[in-house]
Amino acid sequence: MPTYKAPLRDVRFLLNEVFDYSSHYAGLANGKDADADTVNAILEECARFCEETLAPLYWAKGDEACVLKDGQVTTPAGFKEAYAEYIAGGWQGLSHPTEYGGQGLPMSLGLLKSEMTGTANWPFTMYPGLSLGCMNTIMQYATPEQNALYMPALTEGRWAGTMCLTEPQCGTDLGQITTKAEPQADGTHKISGTKIFISSGDHDLTENIVHIVLARLPDAPKGTRGISLFIVPKVIPNADGTLGARNGVVCASLEHKMGIKASATAVLNFDGATAWMIGEANKGLEAMFTFMNTARIGTAVQGLAHAELSYQNALAYAKDRRSMRSLSGKKEPEKNADAIIHHGDVRRMLLTQKAFAEGGRAMIYFAAQYADHMVNGILEGNNAKYKEWDDKLGFYTPILKGFLTEMGLEAANHGMQIFGGHGYIKEHGMEQIARDARIATLYEGTTGIQALDLLGRKVLLTTRGKCVREFTGMIANFAVNNLRDAKLRPYATTLARYAAEWNVLTMRIMLTARKDRDMVGTASHHFLMYSGYVMMAYFWAMQASVAAEKLKNGGSESKEFYKAKLATARFYFDHILPRAKGHASSMIKPSRSMTKLDPEHFAFV
Repeated sequence: MPTYKAPLRDVRFLLNEVFDYSSHYAGLANGKDADADTVNAILEECARFCEETLAPLYWAKGDEACVLKDGQVTTPAGFKEAYAEYIAGGWQGLSHPTEYGGQGLPMSLGLLKSEMTGTANWPFTMYPGLSLGCMNTIMQYATPEQNALYMPALTEGRWAGTMCLTEPQCGTDLGQITTKAEPQADGTHKISGTKIFISSGDHDLTENIVHIVLARLPDAPKGTRGISLFIVPKVIPNADGTLGARNGVVCASLEHKMGIKASATAVLNFDGATAWMIGEANKGLEAMFTFMNTARIGTAVQGLAHAELSYQNALAYAKDRRSMRSLSGKKEPEKNADAIIHHGDVRRMLLTQKAFAEGGRAMIYFAAQYADHMVNGILEGNNAKYKEWDDKLGFYTPILKGFLTEMGLEAANHGMQIFGGHGYIKEHGMEQIARDARIATLYEGTTGIQALDLLGRKVLLTTRGKCVREFTGMIANFAVNNLRDAKLRPYATTLARYAAEWNVLTMRIMLTARKDRDMVGTASHHFLMYSGYVMMAYFWAMQASVAAEKLKNGGSESKEFYKAKLATARFYFDHILPRAKGHASSMIKPSRSMTKLDPEHFAFV
């Protein structure tokens, strides 16, 4: 039976040895309670919950669809009990203010928790995960009265949350939204319209669900400038927080999906539902980006989660499954054949999975520190600080979401391949991981949308290349500091070349796009993937640097762990990073090779 074991050694390596989270937390206004003992206790308890409750539930029921009957959505057996255990453990409010019943710990600890719960059981994790974005949006943009009414129940986990953007006629192009919001004499609004693809849109885990909905006022301007944001509870709460009347929102149907089946994806009909505006009129999209950026980081975690889960099970299978003999001679002469882990191509796939999982974890843990600073800006009421760190994080978000979900899907496919025919059979679990991983490249903005956001908005429009220069500056500093170290010099020189090339490519696209606007679209995917490969290389070099130093200065108790880090880093630089060269070559080609063909000429029937 497939299994999951929380990779606590690697987590602690990043927290304690690579990124010095102890010092990081000491410098945060909400980090004083995140001492080493507390963090360790959280990791241990979360690992226990994931390994003993969530992982077995995933293999047993994660591929079973929710059921809609008589207007009520029912989750698979065991989900309600697991959610009750999750809530009893205080996990939902881990990184939310104590005034609402949370533990007031840094946001990054919530991401660490989400990584483990998501790897153990992604369909389950989506239910509380969507609530976190809802909570963050309410905290930042709702009135004090709205916060007092909604946040305690959301923080405790008695209520859940969603975000309602997509409609049948539009997905990413939110300027096409038609859901209406009619103002009422009492200051409320009546929402009417249909939203589709609403993750956790309805379920039986909580007594109430708070929908964050984009809609248009009657006099709203056309396009994205005319969108407002509203709170629409499934059950209208009374002033004291108790539940009142059922609101005018119903689940019309559940989507029949390729994967993440135990997560309810709903079509919601709003029929004059009572709503309360949050934020300013016609500025709802700006507020919704708080929710969307939270969700995009969470989706990046999914890429890491599926890479890790597939790797763990593929590794166990590769050590046990025997087939033929190694090309370099018998490795297990006492057996009738060698374990397939001794075959070069199987090692290629396993190391690719390992490199993506551990490299992706480093990328997310680094960005999580930026998120901590951003949240502290909000808590301190320092808008300038919030914007500074939000802008910095904005550069990472599309790379994390776009690149890591693509790599997570690749890793999941490698897991199936390592299992051979057994990987295609349901009982081994590998095809379930691959199907669940597929959606991650689609929702919260497809990889193509992330690529356009990165190149078109973050790099060219907003910062004019500054964000690339800042990150490559960090790479250059690493290179300069490690050029004299014989073991690290290969990483340093390679990274220095890529840092320079990244800036040159950015400038070439910037100049060419002045005359060839289509180039932004034709180059964006290659630019995103190139950025991801080079960024991950930097974080692998960082890990190699720490591992080499530990081996040199007495890290004997983890000697094999550090050796494995160095070997995986070398594999990444030798076999994965060269992929970036192909993307570099393609991104600067003229757009006409993609745009010249007339749409009518794509196929002749």
